[in-house]
Amino acid sequence: MNYFSSNFKLGILGGGQLGKMLLTETRKFDIYTCVLDPSDEAPSKIACNEFTQGDLMDYETVVNFGKNVDVLTIEIENVNANALETLEKQGVKVFPSSRTLKIIQNKATQKLFYVDNNIPTANFTRFAYLSQIEDAIDNGGLHLPFVWKAAQFGYDGNGVKVVRSKADLKDLQDGECIAETLIPFKNELAVIVSRNVEGDVKTYPVVEMEFHPEANQVEYVICPARIGTKIAHKAQDIALKVSKAFNHVGLLAVEMFQTQDDQILVNEVAPRPHNSGHHTIESSYTSQFEQHLRAILNLPLGKTDNKVAAVMVNLVGAEDHSGDVIYENIEDIMAMDGVTPHIYGKKQTRPFRKMGHVTIVNEDLNEARQIAEDVKNLIKVISQ
Repeated sequence: MNYFSSNFKLGILGGGQLGKMLLTETRKFDIYTCVLDPSDEAPSKIACNEFTQGDLMDYETVVNFGKNVDVLTIEIENVNANALETLEKQGVKVFPSSRTLKIIQNKATQKLFYVDNNIPTANFTRFAYLSQIEDAIDNGGLHLPFVWKAAQFGYDGNGVKVVRSKADLKDLQDGECIAETLIPFKNELAVIVSRNVEGDVKTYPVVEMEFHPEANQVEYVICPARIGTKIAHKAQDIALKVSKAFNHVGLLAVEMFQTQDDQILVNEVAPRPHNSGHHTIESSYTSQFEQHLRAILNLPLGKTDNKVAAVMVNLVGAEDHSGDVIYENIEDIMAMDGVTPHIYGKKQTRPFRKMGHVTIVNEDLNEARQIAEDVKNLIKVISQ
């Protein structure tokens, strides 16, 4: 099929920053794109050929949007999977598939999938209601501390909380959830696996994630991860096992824990371009966004090696600022060698909202990490 400078249409569900960065690649290849997003101010709006405002969870909206495209993909998991199933039956190619998405959308279902497929993961208990957790603690069926996760609609640290006492339960949303054993891990790692329609598979180098202690958001993504070759191979092997179990098409970001005794446990996955792969725009032969396109269009997969070491810093809204955004000291960080800011196009900032990222590339990983810290301390995402 001819995708380039033709009447082929690629549909993207979600118009956030991941969509916007994906559209940089579709424009490079001159692929016609249609985007659906609930917000009229979606970052992707400026970069696609057709923009439709609509609810991603509404069945009719998604079906009506999807039936006008040849291939449909996502940049966010919170979409109506039943609508995707209908579109698949109507002959639209949907990647990731509705089957994959239904498993991943619900964290309890996702965890059971790992158990069924002998994929190592932290022990967990599933609950239909929050009140059942309190009962389980009282009768000794559940021990503190543990990690509470809402089964659905969590993102960027929302819907996840470490519970150290019963008092920590009081502000949590009710509904289906899981309580997961708190792993005293050495490292949080991630591997992005790409798989095209024919089943060709490639993995990106293992990255290491450093988290913000309060916001539960990634502060630094470090590539390559500062781990031994043996651990790196183990992480990649497990990521490939997860990818094979899902038999997904596109990208699959596999987030993992490296335990104190060097076990690798799968935390969760995302079937799309992912925060842990943003550095690939500057550091890799093939960015994750180009690779996602190559995979879903069944084109040959690109080379995934690093050209250079990289550290990525998320730009999130400062804690006490809401309103029209200002990027303070951005000129100062741009004066540093190897520093590239990416601004997502969200006009309004609020505490911890992802507003952009900065990639730092350097021949020396330790130097890149030091510059990343300087960048983090210098740039401020504030309001007017």
